[in-house]
Amino acid sequence: MIDIKLIRENPELIKKGVSAKGYPGQLVDEVAGLDKAHRSLIARVEELRATRNRLTKDQIAEGKQIKVQLKALQSQLDEAEKAVFTKLNEVPNPPLDTVPPGTSDADNVEVRKWGTPRKFDFPVKDHLELGERLGILDFATGAKVTGSQFYFLYGDGARLEIALVQFAFDLLEKEGFRPVITPDLAKSRYYLGTGYLPKGQEAQTYTLESEDLGLIATAEVTLAGSHADEVLAESELPLKYIGYSHCFRQEAGAYGKYSKGLYRVHEFTKAEMFVYCLPEESDRMHQLILAMEEKIYQTLGIPYRVLEMCTGDLGAMAAKKFDIEAWMPSRNEYGEVTSTSNCTDYQARNLNIRFKRKTGALEFVHMLNGTAIATSRTPLAILENFQNADGSVTVPEALRPYLGKDKIVPHA
Repeated sequence: MIDIKLIRENPELIKKGVSAKGYPGQLVDEVAGLDKAHRSLIARVEELRATRNRLTKDQIAEGKQIKVQLKALQSQLDEAEKAVFTKLNEVPNPPLDTVPPGTSDADNVEVRKWGTPRKFDFPVKDHLELGERLGILDFATGAKVTGSQFYFLYGDGARLEIALVQFAFDLLEKEGFRPVITPDLAKSRYYLGTGYLPKGQEAQTYTLESEDLGLIATAEVTLAGSHADEVLAESELPLKYIGYSHCFRQEAGAYGKYSKGLYRVHEFTKAEMFVYCLPEESDRMHQLILAMEEKIYQTLGIPYRVLEMCTGDLGAMAAKKFDIEAWMPSRNEYGEVTSTSNCTDYQARNLNIRFKRKTGALEFVHMLNGTAIATSRTPLAILENFQNADGSVTVPEALRPYLGKDKIVPHA
């Protein structure tokens, strides 16, 4: 959530940021009204307590009357505080001043491109056909055993997933990111606190019936939760993690023309970067995460472009966000493979994660996340970009030490 002081001190500025994200500016007015009522009750309670403290020993009747009033007001105060908290949670993180304006993904800005898409001298196959012919990708069995948009990986398909994670871990550990394997389940406080909703049009979280647990959509959830309710030392920051987890997404209402195959699935494995840092360092850390994402795709040799999300395509949590889109030959266009968001102190306030400056002052940390490797979309890009006329796939040079071969061929 945002700092309510921002609404108290400059409601019009926050209203402008909220509106830029496509949310009703009225949310800010509603929070301001509830906050005013809450603070009025606090003032009344403090006034009554001060009056009670001034009473003499023989003013017993007056003391009892004040006690009754305070009890009634405390109930109102609790409800008012809850109402402020609930409504404040609906207010999105305002975009940073440097974010380009816009209302939808059509207004996102291309920052740069890297690499030249390959020109094929044979008919291009999509990753589904390639994977099935190679005997490494099987959606039919996934649908039989689990349901649509689940899949099995065999042989070099399974080994390619593991190779990609090892490659990402090795690259990022050298850059100071600490490898972590997190649980695949989290309590609702953590998936809600990081912005993954269990219900509604954009539902993502699979929840466990009768338990306060949900299957995580990304290790961002568990890595964010790992330091909840802690006070970190300024000298500890930044904390940089590369987390491994399985990811589960309902993708409710999200199906489009590219829902077929690995591009949009209900379960996949991901290596996720996560950073806790000082507020004044968050922009630099954001650029570091983006640079790591670019380094991964450059090392793999996959052409891509970097997009900066406009204000209307940021989502509730992010104050600034970049996507990397890899070239996907079967589409003859780019498709998203990573994103990185600077959530400033928004998630930290939800999860009560602060740090103590050397001066002794307590502040909320800034929290950032970014995809290193999603082992659904990255293999898609590898299969399609490195396919050969005979249906085999050349292994990117950076992955050969992990796979132990330079080509994926049909299983004999």
